[in-house]
Amino acid sequence: MADWSNPSPHSSAVGNDEAITKTNRVSSQLKAIYTENILPAEKRYRYDYFYESPFLTDVEFDAKPQVMLVGQYSVGKTSFIRYMLGRDFPGARIGPEPTTDRFTCLINGPEERTIPGNALSVHPDLPFRGLERFGVSFLSRFEGSQLPSSVLRSITLVDTPGILSGEKQRVNRGYDFTKVVAWFAERADLILLLFDAHKLDISDELKSTIDVLKGHEDKIRCILNKADQINRQQLMRVYGALLWSLGKTINSPEVLRVYVGSFWQEPLQNMDNAELFEQEESDLMRDLAILPRQSAVRKINELVKRIRKVKTLAYIIGYLKSQMPTVMGKEKKQQKLISDMPNVFRTIMKKHNLAPGDFPDINKFSEKLKETKFSEFASLKMEQIQLLEDCLSRNLPRLMEELPSEKDTPETLRAKMADGADAVNVPLPSHRGKFGKADAGTSNPFGYAEEDQDNYWALEESAERLKASFEALGPVGGFLSPQVAKEVLVKTGLQKDQLRQIWNLSDIDRDGYFDHHEYVVAMFLCDAVIQKGRPIPAELPPSVVPPSK
Repeated sequence: MADWSNPSPHSSAVGNDEAITKTNRVSSQLKAIYTENILPAEKRYRYDYFYESPFLTDVEFDAKPQVMLVGQYSVGKTSFIRYMLGRDFPGARIGPEPTTDRFTCLINGPEERTIPGNALSVHPDLPFRGLERFGVSFLSRFEGSQLPSSVLRSITLVDTPGILSGEKQRVNRGYDFTKVVAWFAERADLILLLFDAHKLDISDELKSTIDVLKGHEDKIRCILNKADQINRQQLMRVYGALLWSLGKTINSPEVLRVYVGSFWQEPLQNMDNAELFEQEESDLMRDLAILPRQSAVRKINELVKRIRKVKTLAYIIGYLKSQMPTVMGKEKKQQKLISDMPNVFRTIMKKHNLAPGDFPDINKFSEKLKETKFSEFASLKMEQIQLLEDCLSRNLPRLMEELPSEKDTPETLRAKMADGADAVNVPLPSHRGKFGKADAGTSNPFGYAEEDQDNYWALEESAERLKASFEALGPVGGFLSPQVAKEVLVKTGLQKDQLRQIWNLSDIDRDGYFDHHEYVVAMFLCDAVIQKGRPIPAELPPSVVPPSK
């Protein structure tokens, strides 16, 4: 291969240093913005009381991306985690009955062990201190599962108890399940809502749980698990029924993304939809793999939502304070204001040009107000409002400029996305065997014979040799972006028409991105033209097409 396909070690080292520096800088700036501009307003207007959300700590800004799994019992949440990790984890319990009776956070560590919830909540390096507010009854049903894992080096997984039906089971938990889910949802980067193809009914507790996820719809992904146990016709009906049920439960004009498949290591029971399941699993794993790269955007997004809530709360509290008499009739006036809260909200919204979606739930807010004294509220301080406005109009937009955008050149895009840094991609499983395909090279360490047309690949050795250079280009979720792939091809010095033909032949699945195998094909074609003077073929020879395609 030509030398241009292998970046120098020095350039990769520089990329790693830039990645670490940039990540630390974004995190430290978010902390400073929150501490100096937002936290004083939260304390003044009692945001923690009215929204039941504790003040943010430094460790929460530094935390790894979190993925929370929610679903009824026996839908495969714990099995899904085992599948992702490729192994068992301490405290795992799997069975057809409700086996997971506690919240379990899976974290990376040098040794396998379980950490009790009370100890986990006071750990200085973990973002779980806010769970102390749910009391000992919850913390006794909360634990950490520590194990060495390449997956957990980049993300934290949260396994939740199986959701039951009936009021009695909910009371017997000893804590408010939906409030705990809401706490984790606010901090999660991705929420996986799992359903069993044989159990599509949405129980009362599941509906209550989905209700508290309101406002986090952008994080929710649905998984229709165990879909290999039904045939193609049944799957169409089940899929339609699930979308209908979700449409009634989640009041949103947009349809949630639903991944269909069998998310564990066992072979499919029904191969009718094997190709569909493989594509769905690939899409889901790609979503999970790129979480670390999107973490900074998610933190900024959550902070923007919090600022808008704080600003609206400040106007409400300031208005209620201003309406109180100075001497007589305070209690009577307070009761009148609470009963007239819809008009209060409407007045504040029109006066300050606020969005209806930034206001708290009127019923819950009114209940909270009954336990307070309006005369003790803090008055509106416009200096603090201006600090919040500065965050939205100046500070956070400036921080967003440090993140990748369509205006970037290939050089600045690579610097921003920290190409070459190993920690920004999550290494997730690829089990082609369960889809009726052989995993490349697993049957024989020397590959397959040319006679084995289903598995033989003439570029197998090239793929191994080019693996390091592919990883050095910083694939996102195992894929090179169009910008990065284009830059690599342009460096070959080939003409534009030649590169267009090579791209069309190499981008086999026509998604505009290069995975490792497509990258190898592209390098092979370039090498054939540059080094050997061969013409570009009209179509790929069968031996050059990767078996995975």
